[in-house]
Order: sequence, then C-alpha cells, then structure tokens
Amino acid sequence: MAKLRLRAKDLRAIGYENARVIQTAMMLCGKHYKNQPQEEVLDLLAKIAAKPSAFLEHEILAKIAEMLDVRVDGKLEGTAFKLRETAAPYKVYGAQFIEEVALQQMETAVKLPISVAGALMPDAHGGYGLPIGGVLATDGAVIPYGVGMDIGCRMCLSVFDIRTEDLTKKYKRFLDILDNNTKFGTGEEFKIPTEHEIFEDLAFTENPFLKTLQYKAYRQLGSSGSGNHFVEFGIVDIPDFDETLGLKKGKYIGLLSHSGSRGLGANIAQHYTKIAMELTKLPKGAEHLAWLDLNNEYGAAYWQAMNLAGDYASACHHTIHDKIANELGEKAIKRVENHHNFAWKELIDGRELIVHRKGATPAGKNVLGIIPGSMTAAGYIVKGKGEIGSLLSAAHGAGRAMSRTKAMKSITQHAMKEMLKKHDVKLIGGGIDEAPMAYKDIEKVMQSQHNLVDIIGSFLPKIVKMDGK
Repeated sequence: MAKLRLRAKDLRAIGYENARVIQTAMMLCGKHYKNQPQEEVLDLLAKIAAKPSAFLEHEILAKIAEMLDVRVDGKLEGTAFKLRETAAPYKVYGAQFIEEVALQQMETAVKLPISVAGALMPDAHGGYGLPIGGVLATDGAVIPYGVGMDIGCRMCLSVFDIRTEDLTKKYKRFLDILDNNTKFGTGEEFKIPTEHEIFEDLAFTENPFLKTLQYKAYRQLGSSGSGNHFVEFGIVDIPDFDETLGLKKGKYIGLLSHSGSRGLGANIAQHYTKIAMELTKLPKGAEHLAWLDLNNEYGAAYWQAMNLAGDYASACHHTIHDKIANELGEKAIKRVENHHNFAWKELIDGRELIVHRKGATPAGKNVLGIIPGSMTAAGYIVKGKGEIGSLLSAAHGAGRAMSRTKAMKSITQHAMKEMLKKHDVKLIGGGIDEAPMAYKDIEKVMQSQHNLVDIIGSFLPKIVKMDGK
C-alpha cells in the first residue's frame, strides 16, 4: 500500500487557505493516517473544511476543526454586533480644523464593543471606517480599515552633509537624479527589479494568498504610488543639537519620501477587510469597522500580512534613498523614518491593546518622526512627548483642507504655478488636487499638538516629484 503523501496544493484544492492550518493537517494526517488511501483522507479533510463544527470533538482532527471553526457550510459564519450606547473615552486635538464627517466617524468607532480608547488628530478628515487622522485602541482585535488601504505608508528622511547652496548651483543635477531614480503611479513597476531580503520573509511561503502577490511586489519595489505620495529634495534646518536626533546645529540637504506598500498592501487590505466584514456584522454606517479576532486564524493571518506590508514599505523607501544616494556619490549622515496606517501591540496604562494609527504618527516618549506640510510649506522633524491622552500619537501631516474634487474645481493651474514660483519650488508631475492650497496650514496643525511633540528640526521642499507628467 502506498504511503500517504499529502501536498499543500491538494489541501488548497479542497478549501484550505491558511498555511498554519495546512501544515497542521499535513502533520496530523501524516502521523495518524499514513497508511490510509489518499482519496479517503482528502475526503475526510474536505468534510472538516465544509463543516468544522461537526469535528470539534474528533479524537485526532479536533485541532484542525478548531482552526477552521469560523467556516460553516463552506462560507464564513458571521456574528452580528451592536454598537455600544456609551462611547469609549477619546480626545480631539484641533477640533476647529476637523470636518464634521471625521468627527462622526470617530464617534462611531469608539462605540465598537472592542474599543477601549481613541484620539483624533488635528489633520483629520473623512475616510473609510476609521477617519484619516484617527487613533483607536482595541482589545484583542484588529480592524483592517482601521489600518487603511496603504498599509505601512510612511515618511523617510535622509540627511546629507552637502552645502545647501548646491541645490541652486547644481539644480539640474539634483532634478535629474530625482527624476531618473524614481517611478510613480498605480500599477507602475520596474522592468529590472531590485533584489532585497524582504522577499525571503517566511510570510510569503506560509500564507498562500501572500505568495500570489510576491512577484508583483518584487517588480514594484522602490516605486511610489499616486495621490499625495512624493519624493523631494529640500533644506533640513536643525536649530539646536538634540541628543535623540544626533545632528549638529546647521543646515543640510535632505531627501524626503512619502509612500507605502503599493499593490501588496492594497490587496492585503481588500482581502482581509472582506473576510472581516463577513465575520463581523455591524450596523449600517459602521460596516467598514469590521474587525478580526487576533486569536483566530484570520486575525493571525492578517497580522502577519500587515507586518510584512509594513516591512515592504520600508524596503521601498530604503531602495529609493539608496539609489539616489549612490547617484549623488554621498552617504546619508542620518536617516529618520516613521510609519502610519498600521496597528501596534502597545501597553496603555499597563494594559496591552491594539493601537490603530490611520494617518497618525507614533509619538511615544523620544520617538522620532516627520510631519510634512505641503510642497511649498515646511515639514517638521519631531520628537514624541509620550502623551497618553493621544494614545502616544500625533498628526501625520497638514491634512486636506478640501477634497480632491473640490480642489480640481476651485484651483487653477495658473494659481498653482504662481504659488510654486513664489516659494521657488520645482515640481515634476503632480496635479491640482495636490496643490498647496488644498491643504491645511501646517503651522496651525503643529500649534494644536504642541503638547504631543517637540519640534527639533524642519524640512523645506525645493524639488518635488509626484505622480503625473
């Protein structure tokens, strides 16, 4: 009799998706059913996948059933939840600058049964699920749309010890280096990809869904998205030495980038949000706040995928910065980066919670970050004060003052060009929807969070590249 030889693709063909479940099934069957006919074992596993609740007491295969128990009759079994009448405590910073829809979305989020605390940053505006600029601490659960579509989107700043006047004297060189070493746009990828250790991450092999995204991610490494994503040269001004930052007082040339996890993150967000919405049934208006329990296979799979996307986003930035540094013939003397659109396991008042920061900067005690303004307004290098009321968070930028649609209708190309000329900024690509006038006043935003971060430096854009020609 032939020895049982189960393969992962055999299990995927009968409905097994999660790598951990596949490994468990192969291990248990290989140990206890090694002399059984292959077809009989696969038939048994198919029955478990179809109705795991019927096998929860099985002497050998109960473990598989437990891991699959959210599946009933081949579909995800959802549980209906109501919002609480009383909201979890939350603070709003710079309420006078925040549109009503964002306030309403935050009010809904803190009424979730899993919500423990929240905060709304002064750059907040409406989004899907949690508002952009929303921070939410939950108990044992993660909300895919509380993280956002562009998982791990981040800021990255490289500081070079180059004379600032070179940006003017050698302007064309800097512009060409920036233009030739960056690529923007949804779906854009490189014909000759860059090798990186990120593609050796076990998540790509442990999760079959992530495996399907690996090749596209490989070809997109080092590229940037559309919308408000950018790479720019500018002037870094350090007014005084700060021990945490470690840069001497003075002015430097800086390279600042803003982008995320490209198609990898977007696909992860869509895939697991769909699962969350099937598992967690919420009232109308709260549907996109559906969560995944971190104690079941779907929550664990999303957590693994989210962290992979965050690491991938960082790898994209490092690839961009390393290419440009190589073209400059320089080595950065300092690199600062921080991400938003992410969830962290953090201790809040001695209790481990899942802290979602959707468009919010981590601002724990002495944690460094970058909060950009617009393409004509200074951004700031900041150091967190560890304010518990904001859940150790701060704004992630100036925030939009008008929607993209409104900007397209109310701002002219001429007005945008005049603004760029006034501030001596050269723009490659970009559109009216990203015009400086479409954004809030970064100075007012910073004033609204003076008790959340200390400003220890600034960055003033001079050559900016965004999606578009």
